[in-house]
Amino acid sequence: MQAIRWHPPAYDIRVETVPIPEIQDPDDAIVKVKLAALCGSDLHIYRGHGGVDKVHTCGHEFIGEVVSLGSNYGANVQGRPKLYSSLKVGDKVVSPFTVNCGECHVCRLGYTGRCPSGALFGSPALDGGQAQYVRVPKAGGTLFNLSNPDTWPTTLSEQEKQKGLTAIADSSLLMLADILPTGVFAATQALNHPKLQPMLTGRPWPLCFSPEVNPEAQNEPGLTLEDRVLTVAVIGLGPVGICATVSLLDELVTRKLPFRVVAIDLLEKRREKMKAVYDAIDKSGKGNGEFAVLATDEAKDLVNKWTGGIGCTAVLEVVGHPSALTSAYDLVRAFGVVVSVGVHGAPVVPYTGRQLYNKNVSFDFGRCPARAMFPPAFELLVKRQDVFGKVGDPASLVDRVVSFKEAPESYRAFDKGEVGKVIFNPWE
Repeated sequence: MQAIRWHPPAYDIRVETVPIPEIQDPDDAIVKVKLAALCGSDLHIYRGHGGVDKVHTCGHEFIGEVVSLGSNYGANVQGRPKLYSSLKVGDKVVSPFTVNCGECHVCRLGYTGRCPSGALFGSPALDGGQAQYVRVPKAGGTLFNLSNPDTWPTTLSEQEKQKGLTAIADSSLLMLADILPTGVFAATQALNHPKLQPMLTGRPWPLCFSPEVNPEAQNEPGLTLEDRVLTVAVIGLGPVGICATVSLLDELVTRKLPFRVVAIDLLEKRREKMKAVYDAIDKSGKGNGEFAVLATDEAKDLVNKWTGGIGCTAVLEVVGHPSALTSAYDLVRAFGVVVSVGVHGAPVVPYTGRQLYNKNVSFDFGRCPARAMFPPAFELLVKRQDVFGKVGDPASLVDRVVSFKEAPESYRAFDKGEVGKVIFNPWE
């Protein structure tokens, strides 16, 4: 089969012929890849970061069809994740970017991105999906079966779910592998953080956690309307950053929360993409809050103007670089929240303990539990087809679908910021 392979030390992408993977464990599945995507996280290894020195097949975002199953699958399987009894050869599946067993304590809690049995596709530990076929370990706990939506929960009606799966293109469904769940994860962490509860409930800290206590009886001043406005910055407007911004806006509008959001990127091309995406969202999806897309220094000035110098309630950092973390710290207010879903390669966090103490800043770092976030990500995908439904338009997250032979140039152009999201068709 054909596969896109990375060779050390850096910037060396080759399309090579390698053996078709085979079942190695009874929990395995072999998937024939229909489409695979290039992600910003792929660039860390591409650039030679992280000490990787092993040739491997790239890619952790793929959608395809099951062509082979291990012996642990069958209708009579009980006491295991539902796919072990329902997944069949021929089913259409999308995979999160990490393997997760679905059975351990960590997975049961929903923290699937850190399953002890997990592995990252497209790494030395596990060949990736930028190939014509891919082996999926622990497939019964990892994959989502798009041919049988009864195997995963959603708040959508069965009719809405089926309509979505029928109408949505594979290039759009592929976003469920990583970028859309990660964007939803970032927004969800921020808007559900305990430090936002005073703004969400209208009750000061810590009475916001005690609904039975009357703040007036405690001689506590009530919150003003301005006090309750959420000021949020999103740093980094690559595909994940745009997904995070769209998810954030959707949640703010759905919950009827007052807001001001500024989306930030150093590159004008990415800022223009974010503006086009925002313009494509229908009026009901924008709400009545304020929204701006700016470079870093302009954003800091605007946040100071919006808040009288207090700073952002929350900052979503979607870059994975110390400079972005520094900007996040500069933007966030005292008792604010920074959510970082960017993959960090640098060994040093650019803060001292004293700096964090002086601002009472809360940080949430780390990998999205993509499988756990699949249901809300799917619902947003269905809802926001005005943004996620096309390829090649100014407001599309996906710029192009290309053949494997264009992989070396696609990696180079993506690394330089010359193109946005690129999808590979292994069969062209």
